[in-house]
Amino acid sequence: MSEKTTRRNFLMTSVAVAGGIVGSTTLQQNATNTATPPATMPERVLGRTEVKVPIFGLGGAGQTPLSWEGRERDAVAIIEKALRLGIRYFDTASSYGPSEDYLGKVLPPHRPKLFLASKTDKRDRDGAWRELERSLKRLNTDYLNLWQLHHVSFPQELDTIFSKSGAIKAVEEAMQQKIVRFAGITGHHDPQVIAEGLRRYPFHTTLIPVNAADKHHPRPFLPVVLPIAQQQNVAVIAMKVPAYGRLFKPGGLSGMQQALGYSLSQPGVQCCVIAAETTAQLKENVKVARAFQILKNQELAEIEQRTAAIWEDSTFFRTWT
Repeated sequence: MSEKTTRRNFLMTSVAVAGGIVGSTTLQQNATNTATPPATMPERVLGRTEVKVPIFGLGGAGQTPLSWEGRERDAVAIIEKALRLGIRYFDTASSYGPSEDYLGKVLPPHRPKLFLASKTDKRDRDGAWRELERSLKRLNTDYLNLWQLHHVSFPQELDTIFSKSGAIKAVEEAMQQKIVRFAGITGHHDPQVIAEGLRRYPFHTTLIPVNAADKHHPRPFLPVVLPIAQQQNVAVIAMKVPAYGRLFKPGGLSGMQQALGYSLSQPGVQCCVIAAETTAQLKENVKVARAFQILKNQELAEIEQRTAAIWEDSTFFRTWT
């Protein structure tokens, strides 16, 4: 029996024993499943994936109990609330503390309707495979809709990823075995690195910072990444939308309506993922997403002006690698 077959069988058996999932069925094929309420917010197609998802997804890191040890009760409440509100896109990573474990306790009964994304920060094939196996076990599923190379920051990382024993080999093998459906690349450090990653490989998605403050940064993401993403029909997913709330400081934005409205009004941005500290905050964020309408150019310019004096504090994450 080949290594690939053994690995696939191992993963499916592990998930079945854990209690889990009946099989990898696509989001659209299970639209008639009524386990969770239908989304009531606008939806967009993720690039060339042909998968339609709500414009708002729940993030599993940042200022949220989902990534904090000892907060299972709060995390489960947020995840359950997200499902009741019609959220179907859940974003996490192997490095987000207990995030995958918490999601794995709640999502399995709803799995066929969900778009589940995780990430690996390993740059070699074997290391990435080990993290993928761990992620699947923790999430209690036998496949991911999207697996992403996490926070790629430097050119030398790309060289390792795309080497003969690089992480891209694990990505390709996982997609061939239908353990992973789509591949993505994420980063919040250097837009040139993400752009080069998109030039080197036909990723389906890229997760990058998209907010008004980033426009004032000397190396903004959108002007560098968006043209390549649009040319290749790569889905652009916005992160750092409220910059961990720093965009709402005095003199900044008035609230999530402006933050989310700005990010989702950028041409080529399909959706955003935002974490929630509480169920009440999540409910308010979903309310904003449901009411979203594309902002006019004048409104976008006004939002950008509001962040001109606070962009340095609001782009602090650009130093993370």
